[in-house]
Amino acid sequence: MANRKHLKKSIKAVTSELLADCVMLSLCQQGQQEVIDRIMAEILELHNDYVARISHTEKGQEKLFYKKLREEFAAKVCDLSERLIKA
Repeated sequence: MANRKHLKKSIKAVTSELLADCVMLSLCQQGQQEVIDRIMAEILELHNDYVARISHTEKGQEKLFYKKLREEFAAKVCDLSERLIKA
């Protein structure tokens, strides 16, 4: 249970940082606002999706489930951050 809690907090921290970057770009008007808005919506969906997935863990394959979840999350965060840099 403590691992789930820690993982949820980590996901929240990462998505919060990405959202903060989006807000700063919006305030500084240093990017295409439509692209930034789309990325912000994707970040919120990413957060909700992964927190929900953590809450419904498959029994018997927890280690594989969490490993796959971390890898997918890291890949999506890298993609979003690259797209945010280009915006």
